[in-house]
Amino acid sequence: MKEKITLEISERIKRLPPYPFAELDQRKAELRAKGVDLIDLGIGDPDLPTPKRIVERMRQEVLNPQNHRYPSYEGLHEFREAVSGWYARRFGVNVDPEVEVLALIGSKEGIAHVPLAFLNPGDYSLIPSPGYPVYHAGTMFAGGRSFFLPLLEEKLFLPDLSQVPDEVAEKAKLLFINYPNNPTGVVADKGFFAEVVKFAQQYHLIVCHDAAYSEIFFDGYTPSSFLEVDGAKEVGLEFHSLSKTYNMTGWRLGYMVAPVKMAERLQDYLVSAISCTAAFTQWAGIEALTGDQSFIYDMMKRFKTKRDKIVKGLNSIPGFTCLSPKGAFYTFPNIKETGMNSQECADHLLYNAGVACLPGTAFGPYGEGYLRFSYATTLENIDEAIERINDSFK
Repeated sequence: MKEKITLEISERIKRLPPYPFAELDQRKAELRAKGVDLIDLGIGDPDLPTPKRIVERMRQEVLNPQNHRYPSYEGLHEFREAVSGWYARRFGVNVDPEVEVLALIGSKEGIAHVPLAFLNPGDYSLIPSPGYPVYHAGTMFAGGRSFFLPLLEEKLFLPDLSQVPDEVAEKAKLLFINYPNNPTGVVADKGFFAEVVKFAQQYHLIVCHDAAYSEIFFDGYTPSSFLEVDGAKEVGLEFHSLSKTYNMTGWRLGYMVAPVKMAERLQDYLVSAISCTAAFTQWAGIEALTGDQSFIYDMMKRFKTKRDKIVKGLNSIPGFTCLSPKGAFYTFPNIKETGMNSQECADHLLYNAGVACLPGTAFGPYGEGYLRFSYATTLENIDEAIERINDSFK
């Protein structure tokens, strides 16, 4: 008789760290089931709805039977043209919609899969820490090794590439960067991008710039595309998402802009692994990219008001010091003077203040001593959260 099958999970899944956002969701659900009134400053999900013009375009396109069929793997031609036009208007970068743009099911899809397209087992990815956890997870799935680049507050959360050992850099294939940055909210200028290009040229690696927050910025700063810098289009690619810019997190639509050889390499993988995002969603994305953009500027004004309020509030809490970020919608306060580590402090706020946030270590080892708060919520929630946190330390 055949022995009973044992459901042994793979070694790569065993090595995979828990996904912090899913873990927090589970804990929030458990507390809410017990009747706890939570204020959620943990997830980066805009609190405003998608603009009506985009929703209406989606409604129209869902009714079109042509959009009920499989879309092309690389994305609708019209969507890729819309991306190309947006890049030209926003950054002055010329992008060939035929061969240099790929539609994605959210930028996370491309970020997670790009290591599978370019890494061989044992190759390194250079990954910012703290940084978006998917950079490391994608590298692990590809059998690669992660070398964490410390993002230190005293260096304005920019990596010091000169500190990467030669023996690591020689074996590296990918370098991930992300500005405006998640989780810190800091920004980078073209001078930093130029340094990255030189480093990539020296060590013959591919730069993957996660630009999901490029349209959320403050204080006179305007983010650049990495691809604006001389030489960048030869060494790098850029991921964008419509999630944050147009409040479309649930729609799952993003794209990658890359030189044709890089785009083809990733497409070779994606064709075998997945199908493209729905055609009617891409038509909604076309409306987002080509229509009236004034919504974005109104949204940024609201975010700035929220940023100023939460930064002031966090700096009023004993043991907290918080820089004022110029991009994204996160704050990353230093909580070392509380005497607690990141996980202890996040747990304290969750269970004693009813405020959900993420420990800095959710974003890598160099996130220790920090917390990440999202201010993509209401002003009332921010006021209440600050009051609760202050009370919890009395």
